[in-house]
Amino acid sequence: MSLKRPQMVLLDLDGTLVDSVPDLAASVDWMMGELGLPACGETRVRDWVGNGVERLVMRALTGELWADPPEEAFARALPLFRTAYTEHNGRHSRLFPGVAGGLEYLRGAGYRLGCVTNKAEAFTLPLLRALGIDGYFGIVVSGDTLPQKKPDPAPLLHAAERLGVAPARALMVGDSEHDVKAARAAGFQVACVSYGYNHGRDIATAQPDAVVDSLEQLRTLLEAAA
Repeated sequence: MSLKRPQMVLLDLDGTLVDSVPDLAASVDWMMGELGLPACGETRVRDWVGNGVERLVMRALTGELWADPPEEAFARALPLFRTAYTEHNGRHSRLFPGVAGGLEYLRGAGYRLGCVTNKAEAFTLPLLRALGIDGYFGIVVSGDTLPQKKPDPAPLLHAAERLGVAPARALMVGDSEHDVKAARAAGFQVACVSYGYNHGRDIATAQPDAVVDSLEQLRTLLEAAA
């Protein structure tokens, strides 16, 4: 695994920087209880995270990754979830091991940093603040910053333009196939963490340029880059 030295590193949030499943699962289960439906549990929610809260709610209602629930059921459920997650967001979420050290290295080495996530801004910014990592990023692109979300390349290209970096000199770090697809379409290099949320599939099958077991391992890859 090798990379070309980038000028900018964009990082996904859920599953890459933060294990947010405990708070998401608590919110899903509260929503389901209010609807008179069985709780889903943290194990199932862990396989559903990564495509925004709307899709997470749909998955809870249907039990499937890409099925759509009846519009009326979704319209009832989404506000309940938002209410619960506003309360739970950041309460039990934690940085993954190696994230703090990895961010410190990236900032100290002079890389321009951004966070690009499909999570809505109303949940993204409070979570970054709660975990003390909001100060690392020159830009935060949330799921509702633009009309498009990952795997569309638009959020990555928006961040690159704002930070003044050509896509060919940029690296996306994520945990899912959506991150790889977005990076490829944007002309970025892409590295993935092995521990994240990819609906239970090995991220190596998506063929990123590199896979790391910890954000701290980026240092070895980047210092070896040409």
